[in-house]
Amino acid sequence: MRIIVGVKRVIDYAVKIRVNPERTGVEFANVKMSMNPFCEIALEEAVRLKEKKICTEVVAVSVGPEKSVETLRTALATGADRGIHILTEETELQPLAIAKLLSKLTAREEPGIVLLGKQAIDGDCNQTGQLLAGMLHWPQVTFASELTALTPGTTLVAKREVDSGMETVKVSLPAVVTADLRLNEPRYATLPNIMKARKKKVETLTPEDLDVDITPRLKVLSVVDPPTREAGIMVESVDELVEKLVGAKVV
Repeated sequence: MRIIVGVKRVIDYAVKIRVNPERTGVEFANVKMSMNPFCEIALEEAVRLKEKKICTEVVAVSVGPEKSVETLRTALATGADRGIHILTEETELQPLAIAKLLSKLTAREEPGIVLLGKQAIDGDCNQTGQLLAGMLHWPQVTFASELTALTPGTTLVAKREVDSGMETVKVSLPAVVTADLRLNEPRYATLPNIMKARKKKVETLTPEDLDVDITPRLKVLSVVDPPTREAGIMVESVDELVEKLVGAKVV
């Protein structure tokens, strides 16, 4: 069984985000980029399934500009067997376009599972996995926090977090799975594996190769920084606190 894992190149989680001068998005120039943390978790789970002999091949897929190959090389060093880069000039594609590309790629690769992060830390859309499952007419497990049992090519049992607690679901394969934060702890790529990753195959495709129109359906009108928080104040008594709260119409 083959597993496809989506890995997205995003601004590193430790970087302070800045809005670009045109206010059309965030500033990407001279900013550290890395793999989306939820994609790292999805990749780790795929590699673990391969180590358990549940799957035979892990294919990492990234959509974006040329530098997305760096993210794929990281995935290959972590344990993916080969990479597929869907080259686009756009830095940020909308979830619908990504889902369409993955749908066409899934039809070609015929995986048993498509593993994605539940969301990317840049757009926070949380839509790609659900859109992909709908296009493929596959069952889906979103926000998976534990894969408890898996019969290759047949069924998958997983635990997912819901508002009321933990939910256990069983789905037939093939299926789409999106990884939650507590699914696992991603490993670090070792230097020998980083060297080996340079020799692993990375195939380059374009949206035209997959016959997919990636034209944006939504237009961003403006992006602005959040308002600066005002400094807090000290009060001398409970009565003064209540007076301030009433004045601010909090109570």
